[in-house]
Amino acid sequence: MKSTFSLLLLAAVLFSCSGETENQEAAEANATEAPRNPTLTKAWETDTVMTTAESTLYDKDANIIYVSNIQGNHSEKDGKGYISRMGPDGSVAELNWVTGLNAPKGLAKMNDKLYVTDIDELVEISIADSSITNRYPVQGATFLNDAATDGKKVYFTDSGTGKVHVLENGSVNTVAEGMEGINGLAFNEAGEMFILDGKGLRKYNMQNKTAEPVNETVTGGDGLVIIDDSTYIASRWQGEIYLVRNGKEQLLLDTKGEESNTADIDYIEEEKLVLVPTFQKNKVVAYKLDY
Repeated sequence: MKSTFSLLLLAAVLFSCSGETENQEAAEANATEAPRNPTLTKAWETDTVMTTAESTLYDKDANIIYVSNIQGNHSEKDGKGYISRMGPDGSVAELNWVTGLNAPKGLAKMNDKLYVTDIDELVEISIADSSITNRYPVQGATFLNDAATDGKKVYFTDSGTGKVHVLENGSVNTVAEGMEGINGLAFNEAGEMFILDGKGLRKYNMQNKTAEPVNETVTGGDGLVIIDDSTYIASRWQGEIYLVRNGKEQLLLDTKGEESNTADIDYIEEEKLVLVPTFQKNKVVAYKLDY
């Protein structure tokens, strides 16, 4: 009888311990699966030599960062604008790599050419010798802004007219219009186009001319980076950077109080560095992303 009672007591103890272990393992698994609170931590910043820095673009092939600098009025044809080249550690390789531009903004690289929007024309630059090889005027353009490529064509936005244009075979055509406040532009690996405009972050279907909302809170965005199919980084020029994940936005950075802008950002995936041109603060700042 005592033996039977002892066996029952031992079994109860073992069952209780087993249950506690399972509960502990489940709690640890849930903690592991829970998304971390995303953060940006400053990694480096340049001196104030990037005059009115508007856009950054990381060239993975050359391991170089391109920076467009307006150095003047954002809509005036004064010939003061220039493009700089930097290392991913924040070192300035060539401050005045390309000069003679007006108000250069969005940047896109395709093959061996760099493309930059410049008020009412798209400028083509030979990367090999830093020479301007072509200028593509855009009829009716007033404020050409961001630029991006799907690997085959170069697309760019006009914030003044609410249009998206494309450069294909030497000709400029309009692929989308009626987008109030459009600026940021990016393509995912599948070649789908995403935009930032007055209605937020949206995926645009060029076949049926419709836009599907991804996030309707981050309106009036500037720079756009696609991390994966459900994760994006979007900036607002005034000084905000957001992580948009599964349609929900989280504020990563707010520098409005410092009057430090967050213009057309880019991202170095291998180092998880967000590259931020600060416009009126005349420098580029890099932040380490932890998400």
